[in-house]
Formats: sequence, C-alpha cells, structure tokens
Amino acid sequence: MAGILAWFWNERFWLPHNVTWADLKSTEEATFPQAEDLYLAFPLAFCIFMVRLLFERFVAKPCAIALNIQANGPQIAQPNAILEKVFTAITKHPDEKRLEGLSKQLDWDVRSIQRWFRQRCNQEKPSTLRKFCESMWRFSFSLYVFTYGVRFLKKTPWLWNTRHCWYNYPYQPLTTDLHYYYILELSFYWSLMFSQFTDIKRKDFGIMFLHHLVAIFLISFSYVNNMARVGTLVLCLHDSADVLLEAAKMANYAKFQKICDLLFVMFAMVFITTRLGIFPLWVLNTTLFESWEIVGPYPSWWVFNLLLLLIQGLNCFWSYLIVKIACKAISKGKVSKDDRSDIESSSDEEDSEPPGKNPHTATTTNGTSGTNGYLLTGSCSVDD
Repeated sequence: MAGILAWFWNERFWLPHNVTWADLKSTEEATFPQAEDLYLAFPLAFCIFMVRLLFERFVAKPCAIALNIQANGPQIAQPNAILEKVFTAITKHPDEKRLEGLSKQLDWDVRSIQRWFRQRCNQEKPSTLRKFCESMWRFSFSLYVFTYGVRFLKKTPWLWNTRHCWYNYPYQPLTTDLHYYYILELSFYWSLMFSQFTDIKRKDFGIMFLHHLVAIFLISFSYVNNMARVGTLVLCLHDSADVLLEAAKMANYAKFQKICDLLFVMFAMVFITTRLGIFPLWVLNTTLFESWEIVGPYPSWWVFNLLLLLIQGLNCFWSYLIVKIACKAISKGKVSKDDRSDIESSSDEEDSEPPGKNPHTATTTNGTSGTNGYLLTGSCSVDD
C-alpha cells in the first residue's frame, strides 16, 4: 500500500520541477491546499442533500402550489392485459408489424394502440410539481454560489489579469474564501452525483454522469496541485448560465410563457458566449499558453488541460442542442420537444381520447410551445 501511495503522489507528476510536497505544507505563516481537505466534501454533500429535501418540501412546494402548479402526473393508460404484457415483457415501442397485429387482435385502430403505449410510458414520469421543486432548488443554489463567486473574484487580481494565476505558482497561499468556494462547489457536485440516480431521469443521463465525474475530478485535481486560482474562474464562468436555465424552467412549469421565452433567449446568449467565447479565449488561453510561458509544462499540467478540453467538448455538444432548438423555434414557431428533454414522449396528439377505430385528428402541444422543449431538460452547467 505504501508503494502504491508513493507512486500515486509522485511529486514529479503533480508538481513543477524542483517543487516537493514538503514545500507546500501549511505553516503558521501560510496555508496551502492539502489533499485531506477534500474529505470535507463528503459530509458537506450529505448536508446539501438534506437541505435540498427540506427546501423542496417547505419552500419550493408551497411556492409551486401558490402558482397553481398541480401534483397531477401524466394521464393513466386504461387497463389492458394484452398491451400491458407486450409493454412489460416484449417492447415499449412496438414496430409497425406488431402494431398491426395488436390492432387486429384487439379490434383497435393503430393510432389508439400507439396512444396507449405513449400514455403507458408517460405514467412513470414525474409530475410538474416535482420538476418545479427540483428546478427551484437548483436555481436557488446556483444563484447563491454564483453570487458568492462573483463577490469573491472581483476582489482578486487574477480576475482582472489571468497571469496572476501563475505568478509565484505553486507557492500561492490558500485563503479562507477560496477554500470555502472550492469545497462548496465540490460538495455540490458530489451531491448531484448521488442524487442523479433518484432525480428526474433524462435522455442525457450518461452525458451528465460523465460531466459530473469530470467536474469532480477537475476540482479535486486542481485543488491538490494548487491550481485553485484558475479553477475559480472555470467554476464561476460555468455557473453563470445555470441560474437563467433553471429560472426559465420554473417559468415554463408555471405557464408564464413570455417570461419563459425571454429567459431562454437570455440563457442561450449567456451560455454560448461564456462557453464558446470567453472560456476558450480567456481560460484556456491562460491554462495553455500563459502557464506554459510562466511556469512551464509538467505531467499534471497536461492532465489538467486535457480535462478542460473535455469540458469544452461537452460545452460544444450542449451549444449544438441549444442552437438546434432555437432554429426549430424560428422555422416552425414552436418546439414541442428536444433530444435531451424529460417532456412526455407523446406526439402532438391529445392523449385524452379513448381508444377507437376513428380517433379525432385534433392536435395540441401538451402545453408546450416556444422554447419549452429545451427548458424541460437538465442543467447544462460544469453545473455545470
């Protein structure tokens, strides 16, 4: 075990040339990041999760009720033993051949059978009330941590000149504000990591799981080798759009359509500007080029930048989804759903119609219009 630990904490990997772990031991004169500090994130993540449960029950739920958001879930499919057996044992999405066979067996038209499967899939989906509560919690926490980050960073020299991220590196003392900000962000991502398995399931579960893993690893990694200054820039920049996204989702659930659309436009502008403009031109520029010039590369420097480039790849993916939704909204005037949406998987048909041979052809958008399809998705942050 001692050999493994010695290999893992090899100074020549983690630290610049001629720097040792002994040089970064905290003293009475200066405090430096210590790897054991990261253990604080686990009890704090549990506390954040418990605060979330209390917040959603005693704050978010009363707010939702005051906004007339009901706890009613999707419409229940009428009981049918044959279709239930197909749904549970064979497929949730029958092909055309199977639909035709079921149509003859039940004497139902194909569209009614499709509607039944759609309603059956929607039965297990969360209510609007639950989604509102989740979004309100994320909005509140994101607003707090982003506000704290801005207030902290505006007093630091590296916000105004990123070269200060590398001057005297790695002998940069750890301040109380920086330590709190870093551990709070790490704890939040750990809480998301665990709660993701109980939260509303979305189609981009795998992408978000990867995002949380990379974020946790990146925060922990940059803390251990004292790249915390540039890490605060990454965190604050990626938190900036999350507040608008969650606010837009809450407006959508409350059916404040004009506010929802306005907030989505603001979110899209902030997201694309920060993730595809400021992040590569400001943050990646300092981590790749200014740090090379002032400190020089070493093994963990390469790993850190590779992780940042992976984050940038995720940013490009989510920006593509945002642009895709925006283009659909412009060309069609409405968007009912998006590739990562947790919206019910129904088409535009009204699901309240009973099965029969001649269903009505009237359509509706399930209460979604404008940009709502996107706004029902999960958070895009390194959240983000």
